Amino acid sequence: MCGIVGYVGQNNAKDILLEGLKRLEYRGYDSAGIAIRNADGIQMTKVKGRVAELENRLQPNMVGTLGIGHTRWATHGEPSIINAHPHFSQNGRFCMVHNGVIENYSQLKNEYLSGTSLISKTDTEIIVQLMEKMYEKLNDVEEAFRETMRLLNGSYAIAMIDAEDMSNLYVSKNKSPLLIGVGDGFHVVTSDAIATIKETNRYVDIQDKEIAFISSDRVAIKKLNGESIERTGFEVELDSSEIEKGSYAHYMLKEIDEQPIVIRRILEKYQGENEDILIDPNIRIGMNQADRIYIIAAGTSYHAGLVGKGYLEKLAGIPTEVHIASEFNYNMPLLSENPFFLFISQSGETADSRAVLVQIKRMGFPTMTITNVPGSTLSREADFTLPLYAGPEIAVASTKAYTAQLAVLALLAADIAIYKGLKLDFNFKQEMAIVANAIETLCDQKDRFRELSQEYFTNTRNAFFIGRSADYYVAMEGALKLKEISYIQAEGFAGGELKHGTIALIEDGTPVIALVTQNNVDGLIRGNVQEVVARGAHPMVISIEGQEEKGDTCTIPAVHEILSPLVSVVPLQLLAYYAALQRNCDVDKPRNLAKSVTVE
Repeated sequence: MCGIVGYVGQNNAKDILLEGLKRLEYRGYDSAGIAIRNADGIQMTKVKGRVAELENRLQPNMVGTLGIGHTRWATHGEPSIINAHPHFSQNGRFCMVHNGVIENYSQLKNEYLSGTSLISKTDTEIIVQLMEKMYEKLNDVEEAFRETMRLLNGSYAIAMIDAEDMSNLYVSKNKSPLLIGVGDGFHVVTSDAIATIKETNRYVDIQDKEIAFISSDRVAIKKLNGESIERTGFEVELDSSEIEKGSYAHYMLKEIDEQPIVIRRILEKYQGENEDILIDPNIRIGMNQADRIYIIAAGTSYHAGLVGKGYLEKLAGIPTEVHIASEFNYNMPLLSENPFFLFISQSGETADSRAVLVQIKRMGFPTMTITNVPGSTLSREADFTLPLYAGPEIAVASTKAYTAQLAVLALLAADIAIYKGLKLDFNFKQEMAIVANAIETLCDQKDRFRELSQEYFTNTRNAFFIGRSADYYVAMEGALKLKEISYIQAEGFAGGELKHGTIALIEDGTPVIALVTQNNVDGLIRGNVQEVVARGAHPMVISIEGQEEKGDTCTIPAVHEILSPLVSVVPLQLLAYYAALQRNCDVDKPRNLAKSVTVE
């Protein structure tokens, strides 16, 4: 997810923007840029790479009191200086940064910009070029900006400066986050309060489909129809622990939103310049020599392991078993001759898993840990470690660590497949980038999932999640999320198992959430939905683009089928979050649960 910082005031904007971009680096990005409005017009510097490189490229004479900055992760167009933000309009008057995805950018390009020479491959340039066209038509910057925003469909947070105006920032948002920070003689705009908390802790919220005109001493917020909005500001109180939560009400929601960032960061950490996967060669050798992989995990990590089993078998061709750590340690199955043990743990301190690790090391078998805490016990004691790079996960209910586990498992399986000379039927990096964008799209639909949660979970005491193939494993994770933070009795089942007992529990109004993303079992799971409907269930069908049917409750963006579990889990996370909220539960700290389970 990209980051935005803007400043208008009395001080040097360059220093404030640069500091803000540094604070936004945790989001993951591939390019960065700053534009400053001063007496010479608009000076802009962009780089492909890190903020530190941008800092080195900035000229000493780049001084001004109005500016915008941006960190970008490539969506439309590859990472490059040309595609980096900010972007100029064709005549150089308007300069813009943008977070989000404009869904109708192709239509806008064809309808309004047929005679415009585009420099980049971004949807953002479409917006700024459209702004120029609207100004030529209306001869009024405010009205042109408003009309441009009216034409956009999708998610966006936008900040713009005008080469003929040294006093104002122009901003707007829809679905993507954007805040206006209030200071003494200055204002800032930012996609996350963390970026500008050093400057001010006073903020004004700008809501969806609103625009704001910001100078050093005033903020004018308006609806797209021109109606003025008066809004009271609020203070963000952040100490060393709260700063990681930013302006979010709960860590869990922030961590759900961070999942696209995490996917992109994993790609950044594990992909080389030539798209080689950067994994210790000894891991490849050890896993390739194994006749069977044993995945050991618990809770959410166990569900990730079940999905990972599919990756390792379908992509890498290695037989794989998944075991619950607490059971494996005291009821070890008959092992193969050359096993390789893979431990999955968010914290790296899971006591049940460590007990198995100790036992396996005594037996002399190779071990590896996939964890979010590289210096943890499981990481230190295993032969190998693959970090998740998800960043600290504070909420007890794991979200971003789970999708990070799936991403790393998929990456690992792809790497082994390539090492073995097996041909993948997709470009891994490209498909994972699509996954990150799909997750971002779903995270922008929070209002929809809030409404669904109210409809399905307000008065229920239980719920069922069903799926087949990989959807079954995601159903189990969705049920776990719901039960652990909302305290609704929820269970995930294989769709075909309903008629073998579970269907006896279906009553009038029982919520049944069905996942439909696996093409070879599409008809079967839809048949299972009809079975529960006939018994009075209240079904929610979550399908993937390409398999959707009329009457489905919601549809997730299309991704490669084998990677669909990374995306289909996001609606289930959001449903659980809002179910817990409406029941006044402690979302981040559910009763009786701890983030790291350190006892068996």
